[in-house]
Order: sequence, then structure tokens, then C-alpha cells
Amino acid sequence: MPRLFSLTYIKRVFNRLNPQQLALAFMLLTLHGVLLWGFTTPVYKALLICHYGFFLVWQPIWRTQEKLTIPSTLLFLTGGVLLVSFVSWWLIAFWLTVLFGLLGGRVFSTTAKVSHRNYLLATSYILAVLLLWVVPKLLNASADVAATAIVVEYVMPLLPLYILFSRSELEDSKDPPVLDFFYTLLLILAAVILVLASFVMAAGSQDSYTEIMLKVMFGLALALVILSWLWNPHAGFTGIGQLLSRYLLSVGLPFEQWVKNIAVLAEQKDNPLEFTQSAMHELASLPWVSGIQWINADSEGELGATSKNQIELDFHGFHLALHTHKPLTPALTIHVKLLTQILGEFYEAKRREETLRQNAYVQAVYETGSRLTHDIKNLVQSMGALCSAAEQTSEEDSARLLVLMRRQLPLLNQRLTLTLGKLEAPALENHQRITLANWWEGLKSRHASQTNIQFITLDFSDMEVNAEVLDSVVENLLQNAIRKAKSDVNLSIRVELDAASEFSLDVSDNGKPMPVNVANTLFKKHVSSEGGLGIGLYHAARQAQQAGYALDLVQNKNGEVRFRVKREEV
Repeated sequence: MPRLFSLTYIKRVFNRLNPQQLALAFMLLTLHGVLLWGFTTPVYKALLICHYGFFLVWQPIWRTQEKLTIPSTLLFLTGGVLLVSFVSWWLIAFWLTVLFGLLGGRVFSTTAKVSHRNYLLATSYILAVLLLWVVPKLLNASADVAATAIVVEYVMPLLPLYILFSRSELEDSKDPPVLDFFYTLLLILAAVILVLASFVMAAGSQDSYTEIMLKVMFGLALALVILSWLWNPHAGFTGIGQLLSRYLLSVGLPFEQWVKNIAVLAEQKDNPLEFTQSAMHELASLPWVSGIQWINADSEGELGATSKNQIELDFHGFHLALHTHKPLTPALTIHVKLLTQILGEFYEAKRREETLRQNAYVQAVYETGSRLTHDIKNLVQSMGALCSAAEQTSEEDSARLLVLMRRQLPLLNQRLTLTLGKLEAPALENHQRITLANWWEGLKSRHASQTNIQFITLDFSDMEVNAEVLDSVVENLLQNAIRKAKSDVNLSIRVELDAASEFSLDVSDNGKPMPVNVANTLFKKHVSSEGGLGIGLYHAARQAQQAGYALDLVQNKNGEVRFRVKREEV
């Protein structure tokens, strides 16, 4: 039968424990010895020094693996000397309130289940010995709680012993200790209130310590209930929680006012250079900023004076060096990074806005050049049709050719003049309006030599049309169909005019349909084309829309490909 308390067993038990758990357990056990034996026996100083040493090993503020610097070493030694030299029940009460806050802060910040339970037991131990042992000695009321002395002496040490032998997870030593400052401070204040309120009520009344402690604890509980309701009420009041959040967001700088000022600058300034300069002046006006240096793609400069306290920030190609009168606290450093990140987002938005304006300008120039190129191409094709007619005309038809030339050449000259006018002033739109009959006759005469084009008039009325736009759009449709006919000798082209009440003109052929993917994006963007740049119909549709007409592909099937130009209803 193996021995229960053999050295091998004890070693195996301690190997399962982590250093933080061992330091916490021995810290509480040595503290318990100091509390029980008091300050009259010589051994209390040794126990107090051991307790302070275990506290330094356990403490959750500094990394225990880092080398001690001279200032930190002097700080630790000074704390130990003061604790041993001036030890008293008041000093012990203050020390226990600090331990209560530190242990309670670890309860809220520790995620491991076993570690969380150990810190909860340690916090319970500290609070119990504070209220049942230390405070009664401050008030000379030990007789009132004599019944609890056995609990403190023999039951309370079981809590550190349980922590000592309980199994716990090893914590990652590479990460800094986690301490919830807000909860730690709140618990320290609650413990101080318990001690001081008990002392005040004992000095002003003849009640027993038990009655005083019950009144203090119920009063504190009632105050916490009211505070918790005020933190997030449901009666229209915004609550202390929101007010505190707004205060924390305004550490040295009103968050809302800063965002509002930057947003106003973003609306007022048109380019990144002006926005950057105005934003830097806005940042330099802060009371804790002594100077600024910045470098970005648009500008560089500095404002104010430099100092030894400097923080450098980089965001979206914007380098900012911020000089302050005093060193920035960690909270204010995070705050400054957040606000400068907002500044960087606005700056990047200004750069994208300027890029979009430049792209829009280039796109306008490109579309204007493409449309004018398309118009000139139509003029060349019309002149080519006249030249082809002149070559094919016999001597007997020379009189008819002369009439055709006299009619078409002035029109071609007029269209060329309008196109050259657009080159000089592309923003000016020309609205050349002639009667539908004249435009229709001119269209038929220009393509009289094309035997595979059939012109059909379904109905006719005497109206005026925009000759320039219709010439550009219809010529583009006819030239595409003529180019298509070169690969299909049996292709026939029909041009049907229906202008009874509203203008409507169809250009169709009996050839193969266009691919579905091309037909779906025909008038929405540039498409690939075998015989051209693929931009003719796109610009023709845009030109027709600007003039009040609509160009649509109404039929796309084998044997019938039909385009329609009609006047849009206003």
C-alpha cells in the first residue's frame, strides 16, 4: 500500500500547480499567520516579509519574467520596509482593501474556470477576515464577534489550502497580466466605505458591531442597487453609463466636436491639399499639442514647436508626427490613434473624390472624342456612297447624278461644319431641326446605290426632327448592316418609317442574331466588335437619349434583327 504523503506524491501534486496559484495560496496563508499571532510575537515580521514576497511573485501589474530595474527595485523595497516598520491594524486594514480590489479585479478578467474560482475564494477570504477580524480590532469590538473567532482561526485557512491543492491551468507568461482597472478601483472603494462607515457609526452610536455591520452592508447594498438602476434606466434618462462613456471618449479632446469639425472641413474643401492644411491647423489648436509635422502624397509641412514628447502615426500614406507638452497616457494615446484614423479616412475619401473627378473629366473627353470620331466616320461613309454612285452612273444618268450631288453636298458640308464646331466647343449642343420629309429624302438618296436596302414608309406626317442626331444614329445602324451584308450575300436590309403621330423608325435585316451576352450589354457599355471598336451603338444610344430619342434592340432572332429609334414620351 503506497504511502499517502510520500515525497513522490507531494512532488507530483506540486508539479500540477502553476507559480501564480502557489504564490496566491502562500500569500494568504502567511497573511493568516500574521493576523492570528498579531504584532507581539517576534515571528510576525518574518511572516509579514514572506507574505510581501509572495505578493510580489503573484502581483498582476508587472511581468514577473522581466528583469527588475533600479527604480522598480527601490519601489518594492520601500513598500516592504514601510509595511514591516509601521505595521498596525489600520495599515493591515488598508492593505486588505488593496488586496480585495486586486483579487476582485482578477475575478472579472480571468476566463479560466478553475482560476476564476480560486480568485473568487481568495476574495471571499480577504473580505471575511477584514470584517470579522481586523475591523473589530480597530473598533475594540472583538467581544461582539467572539463567536466567529473559531471560524476565522480554523475554517478560513481551508480556503487558501483549497487554492493550494486545486488543479489550475497554466497562464501564458508571454502575455502581460490582465487587470480590470475599473472593477479593481470600484472594489477598493467599496471596501474603504465598509471600513470607514463602520468606524463612523461606531463612534456615533452605542450599537453592537454586528448591528453596525448589518446596517452598513444593507446601506451599501441599497446604494449599489440604486446605482445599477441609474446606470441604465428605462424612464427616459440617458443613464450614468452613457455619461461615463461620453466622458471616457473625451479624454483630453471632445470626440463629437472633433468629428464634426473634420466633417465640416471635408465638405468645405474641394481637394486633399486644402483639406490637409485645414485639418492640421485644427489639430494644432488643441491645448495639449505643441507641434505637428506631416508628410503625404499632396503636401508636407509643420506647425508649432517640437518637443521631446512625440508620437508618430501612419495611415493611408499619411505620416503624422504629433508633439505634446506632456507625455501621453496610454488611454490618451489610444484616443489620439482613433481620432487620427478618422482624419486619415477623410483624407483618403478626399483623394478618391479627386480621382473620381479626374476620371469623370477623362471619360467626358473620351466620349466626346469617340462621338466626334463616329460622326466623321459617318460623313466619310456618306461621301463614299456618293463617290460610289458617281462611279457607277452612266452618261445617260449624269443629269440625275448632278441633281443628287447638288442636294447632298451642301448637307454633307453642313454636317462637317457642325462636327468641326463641336471640336471647338464640345459642351455646346447643336439642335439642327428640319422637316421629316426632307430628312427622309436625303437618307434615301444617300443610299440609293445600295440595292439591298429597302426604304418603306408606313405612315407620314409633317413634323420636324433633329437631323444631326438621326443621321448619326441611323447611319451607324445602316453601316453595321452593310458591313454584315459583306459576309452574307443574301442579306436584305429594311428601313421602315412610321410617323403618324410620333416618330418611329426601324432598321432590320434577315441575318444572324447577335450573341446573347452582347445583346444584353449593347447600349450599357462598350462591347467587343469584329469590324470596329465596339463603341458606335453605345455612343449612338447616348446621343439619341440626350436628344430625346430612344434606341432599342426590339428583336434579335435568326432571320430578323430589328433596331428601333423612336421619340421618347416626355
